[in-house]
Amino acid sequence: MPDLVRQEVMNAADMVVVKVGTRVLARSDGSLDDAQVASIAGQLARLWQAGRRVVLVSSGAVGAGLGRLQLAARPTNLAQLQAAAAIGQSLLIESYNRALEPHRLHAAQVLLTAEDLQDRTRYLNVRNTLLALFKCGAVPIINENDTVSVDELQRRFGDNDRLAALVTNLIRAPLLVLLSDVDGLFDGDPADPTTQVVPVVTNIAAQANLVQDRRTGAGAHLSRGGMASKLQAARIATSAGENVVIANGRQEGILDRILAGEDVGTLILAEGRAIDSRKRWIGWSAYPAGLLTLDDGACKAIRTGGRSLLAVGISAVKGSFVKGDVVGLCDLAGKEFARGLINYTVEETRTLAGQPTERFAELLGHCPYEEVVHRDNLVIL
Repeated sequence: MPDLVRQEVMNAADMVVVKVGTRVLARSDGSLDDAQVASIAGQLARLWQAGRRVVLVSSGAVGAGLGRLQLAARPTNLAQLQAAAAIGQSLLIESYNRALEPHRLHAAQVLLTAEDLQDRTRYLNVRNTLLALFKCGAVPIINENDTVSVDELQRRFGDNDRLAALVTNLIRAPLLVLLSDVDGLFDGDPADPTTQVVPVVTNIAAQANLVQDRRTGAGAHLSRGGMASKLQAARIATSAGENVVIANGRQEGILDRILAGEDVGTLILAEGRAIDSRKRWIGWSAYPAGLLTLDDGACKAIRTGGRSLLAVGISAVKGSFVKGDVVGLCDLAGKEFARGLINYTVEETRTLAGQPTERFAELLGHCPYEEVVHRDNLVIL
């Protein structure tokens, strides 16, 4: 019997973001597997021909560079990593372009850093560029700009899985597909032959105990991320109202099967309705310039009451921000649960913290806003 939920999700996916991990594209010696690249490209082309628009977020540049340089292991030196990325990126995009040309499609290289999605103007420009590439018959192939980035290469969390989720939010794609060398999210230790893939997830938080990071096997020394990274990426996309599939990119025709609604991989369903583009940027792409600690009453009013943040509920102020910056809202335990655009500078916010709205004019000499963060500019994480 067909899975009607999967069928509905796939039928609605007119735009798809696909993330391919290094272990999908690399041979056991770390060199780029052109046959595997061609297989992925062919599937992308079939999705395109079926009327779906596709963005590919592809890892593999560093691995391809290591293969060309004949290095057996990923360097720990940042400069060597960036050199490998520079050499490997050209190999990777050339391989994709050769594989797409027979389908009359172009490979369009798009290299991004975290700052490109942090800045609102650059964020919108990236979105416009991607949409323009669709009209040109091009498949955008996105990677982190490892050649110039510093933090992105050194941190092990916040890799291309997260980038793919942010791109999904950026273009409001209904579906994100994360491909690696595992079949999906397992209900136990993947090494145990009795464990099975979880077919559908409706609550990511409830699956935390099922996370099993696999860092063994061919190519494991070349890649970052893992199942924890994929679930964090899925949380970003599903919180904004989109669906996610985690599947094995080395299975033949895996994208064809996923979009046909077959029961492969793990489908993680959207949590709630899709939110608008501006709130997606506020909630997940922009980094907070400051943090506000709120009392229990303010937390409850925002979380469950749909209210704006008033100054009387603020217990502490950290950071350096001006009016219009994104700030994080934290409970008394220090856990960030929301983000929003602040209506006051950090100095003004410190002055107003814990005070009723009626005192704003007395304390500041004016009262331009009754709310410190208006509900329309606030996102629950």
